[in-house]
Amino acid sequence: MNRPAPRELTLLYKQQLSPHMLRLTLGGKGMGDFPTDQASAYVKLMLPRPGSDHPVVRTYTVRADRESNKGREIDIDFVIHKDAGPASSWAMASQPGDSILVGGPGPTKMVDHSADWFLFVGDMTALPAISANLERLPEDAQGHVVIEVIDADDIQTLKAPVNMELHWLVNPHPGMYDSLLLDKVQQLSWLKGRPSVWCACEFSSMRALRDHFRPHPDLTRDNLYISSYWKLGMKEEEHKAIKQAEAC
Repeated sequence: MNRPAPRELTLLYKQQLSPHMLRLTLGGKGMGDFPTDQASAYVKLMLPRPGSDHPVVRTYTVRADRESNKGREIDIDFVIHKDAGPASSWAMASQPGDSILVGGPGPTKMVDHSADWFLFVGDMTALPAISANLERLPEDAQGHVVIEVIDADDIQTLKAPVNMELHWLVNPHPGMYDSLLLDKVQQLSWLKGRPSVWCACEFSSMRALRDHFRPHPDLTRDNLYISSYWKLGMKEEEHKAIKQAEAC
């Protein structure tokens, strides 16, 4: 199957959600043939590379996808920190009216709503996908959400069923303390019935969680999604190579 050509999208709005989270809303004519209902899907941002005709490609989650008075638009949330990479640097410097090539979207990362209960675990890079999932859960859904943020002011108000308990962990040094998420998960009660577990975070934290969850008798490939979205000290290309090597 041929991949669709990248679309040129226009930056419509910018919104500082918290000290370390910046939202960009993209739209324009390029959204004309963008598939609908793509919250939690990933896209490839093709960022300008100084002195080169080849862009820097970075992967980001579609936080929201909607119709507005300006047509179709999508939200992309960027984690902002001191050691800004090419994507967050572009996001901070960009202005409404700027354009960017966007590849994708790839598959959505939604949980199975038929599960008896749910467990979401992630850091700020996973917050857009977790948020999109929570908004679509059945009203009677129950379970836990464990989210690591850089600062207490990064805690967001999330739309979630009343019986989904949110646990916020503050880690001012993302990528360090790779047992932080796991330690909290181990403190939680394991509910009755068939679970659906969704995890995404830094590579080392992901491995700790993976080693914890995979032997669990209630979990299989059908109800356990676990992925690393980044690795401390590595570019996306290097991180992707490590992920592929581990999958072999």
